[in-house]
Amino acid sequence: MKSKAPLLLMEQMVMLLVFALAAALCLQAFVKSDGLSGNSEARDRAVTLCQTAAETVRHSGGNFNEAAEKLGLEFGQGSTMFRYYDENWEPLPISEGPIPGGGEGYDPAQEGAYCLTIQAVLDAPPGLGKASVCVSEAHGEALFELEVAWQEEVSAHAG
Repeated sequence: MKSKAPLLLMEQMVMLLVFALAAALCLQAFVKSDGLSGNSEARDRAVTLCQTAAETVRHSGGNFNEAAEKLGLEFGQGSTMFRYYDENWEPLPISEGPIPGGGEGYDPAQEGAYCLTIQAVLDAPPGLGKASVCVSEAHGEALFELEVAWQEEVSAHAG
């Protein structure tokens, strides 16, 4: 009479392999859902930040200096304002030369995870001011973007 132990051992190994595959699939699903949750949270924060910036620009009537002061933005090239944020959505210090206490100049673009950018739209019709507000990953794709408009005073020319 032959022993049935090898057959029983083989059955146990197959069940262990099936269990390991199921566990790997479950783990992969949890990792993917965590990534999607992180992306959704970043988009939600980007929407809130864009909306706040757009309302501030609109409320200031297109006065970019006033809006930059309220939002803590710095000016870039032309009529562009921006601010970098870390991975926890905390604003990074504005780059203004060397760091106090020594060292090279601080560059928030190197440290930042996200960037809020406000840029004037110059092709708006007379009497309408426009700006584009965008929050993006610091070196990547835009998370959320919107355009804000406000009425401007139009000077009448006597003729």
